[in-house]
Amino acid sequence: MLNKIYDTQKEGCEKAIASLKRDFTTLRTGKVNINILDNVMVDYYGSPTPLNQVATVLTSDASTIAITPWEKSMIKAISSAIQAANIGVNPNSDGESVKLFFPPMTVEQRQENAKHAKAMGEKAKVSIRNVRKDANDEVKKLEKDKAITEDESKKGQDEVQKITDTYTAKIDTLVKEKEAELLKI
Repeated sequence: MLNKIYDTQKEGCEKAIASLKRDFTTLRTGKVNINILDNVMVDYYGSPTPLNQVATVLTSDASTIAITPWEKSMIKAISSAIQAANIGVNPNSDGESVKLFFPPMTVEQRQENAKHAKAMGEKAKVSIRNVRKDANDEVKKLEKDKAITEDESKKGQDEVQKITDTYTAKIDTLVKEKEAELLKI
């Protein structure tokens, strides 16, 4: 019974870490990454649609993203969506495609992104603490229902805390690595 609770907790923690890694891809480092456009929604015939579903998005070099819409009529909508997303660049259109030229990042921008990475890490830790709370509640419920003894309940809660500590340490490591990557010039 307790092993099932531990497995569920580990699964929840893994999801939190996967979410953190996904969030990290939206942070701009020295080299552009097309994932910075993941949250850009284009008005496609009246419905908001992710940019990557209406166009091909590629990096042409370390500081340029090229967006080629599948329908030429979408260029204006794509440009508007990018401006509305406020990602720090203005789109340049040549009638065939939209190009985004990213200037080199300043030290202040790098530090700001490092702060965002820390905030994302804290959000992931909160998620892990919520998973811990759920696991502890399950253990206490088993004790209350007399399915396990008080000693087993205490051991179970200790194990839940160990799992939480392990995943919290993983998050700290990921955040430190991302900060180092962001601050590297």
